[in-house]
Amino acid sequence: MNYRPGFKIKPDTIEQNGQVSFTDGTTTGIIPSQAACEAYGYQYNPRTGVCTAFPQQLTLNTNVDNDRNLINGGKNQTNIGTRNTFIMGQSNTITGSSRNNLIIGNRNEVSFETNNTTVLGSFGYAQRDGEIVMGGGAFNGAGAGYGQSSTIHLSVKTTDGNGTAMFVNNSTTQTVIKRVDATGESDLTNLVTGYDLRLIGIRTGGSSGSGAVDDRVLLSYKGLLKGRANNSASGVETLASRGTVTGWTVSFSLVAVQDWSIRVTGAVDMDISWFGTLNLTEMRV
Repeated sequence: MNYRPGFKIKPDTIEQNGQVSFTDGTTTGIIPSQAACEAYGYQYNPRTGVCTAFPQQLTLNTNVDNDRNLINGGKNQTNIGTRNTFIMGQSNTITGSSRNNLIIGNRNEVSFETNNTTVLGSFGYAQRDGEIVMGGGAFNGAGAGYGQSSTIHLSVKTTDGNGTAMFVNNSTTQTVIKRVDATGESDLTNLVTGYDLRLIGIRTGGSSGSGAVDDRVLLSYKGLLKGRANNSASGVETLASRGTVTGWTVSFSLVAVQDWSIRVTGAVDMDISWFGTLNLTEMRV
């Protein structure tokens, strides 16, 4: 097929689901704009960003080792062990052995053995259970995880004055916040992470005569990571409190080579429930 006037790309292949990918004569797999798609007589869906030769059908993947996944769009890859996952978009990847994930967008990725995540936008990289990721498509789509924001929730209960690692999202065992970039680099020298934590602690019981049930505090903790270094941490700021909250605090802790955790400290003989929202801004340079 010849190039239409005013366009430097033309149709290249039509997938079984009807999606049309384009080429510029050198690069293949190009996702066209609405104008380019319609110039060649195809249909463009502005909701999904897909150019099609015929209406797409929502497909149900029922492979024994890769089952019960709903996939709408072309060039998406769900590897062995992917279950109960919904994808709407193009060229997204589930690395495998994952379940209950949602991806809407293009060229996003969910890492191996990562569950219950939501990834939106372009070039997002989810690596922590329950994480909500907004892919930024940074640097003209250099790769997944080059620029994104994400949200993680943390919770734990304490009964003493020792530092206690918080659990990640809905886990009752996982306290490690993974930090491996999408290219697999383990030293993370090129990964920069800004973090902003808002944390509530509230006393629910305990025999301590100091203070009382319903004493509570709202803490803030911010910082900047590059590689394994925790740079420019703001320290802990008490945004609001009521009652006796002396010694209640939060800290950052390195785990193994590249991972980290958030630890909270309460007080002896005080039953304290902690819940926090951790917002991350991550960039690979």
